[in-house]
Amino acid sequence: MTAEALAFLGAQPERTAIFEAVEAAVAELGESAMEVKRSQISWKAPRLFAALSLPLRVGRHWPEGALALTFGLGRRLEHPRIFQAAEPYPGRWTHHVVLTCPGDVDGEVSAFLAEAYWFARTKGRGK
Repeated sequence: MTAEALAFLGAQPERTAIFEAVEAAVAELGESAMEVKRSQISWKAPRLFAALSLPLRVGRHWPEGALALTFGLGRRLEHPRIFQAAEPYPGRWTHHVVLTCPGDVDGEVSAFLAEAYWFARTKGRGK
C-alpha cells in the first residue's frame, strides 16, 4: 500500500482492510496500474476498469468504514449487490457495489472485477 492510498483511506482500519482485499483480487487478474486521485483509487489495464471511493456521493448513509467499488462492463449487470448502474456511453456500463468489510470481496466481486478487467483490456473507447 502506498502512502497516497493510506492517506486517501484516512488510515481507517476498516477501509484499509477492504482496500487490501480489493488490491489482492486485482493482483490475481494480471498486470494493472493503480493510481490514487483526490476522489478515488483506480486500477487501469490499460484503461480504467475498477475504482474505490468513499460512498458519500451516492446520497445514502452507509456503515462507517465502507467503500464504494465501481467497475465498468460492456453490459448492464443485474445483481442484488449492485446498488447503482449507469450507461455513460453506449455499450459501457458503470456499476457500483458498497463494500463494508474485506469479506465482501468474495467470489462474486472477484468475478465482477475479472469481467471488468477483460473489458478494459479488449475494448477501446469509440471502437
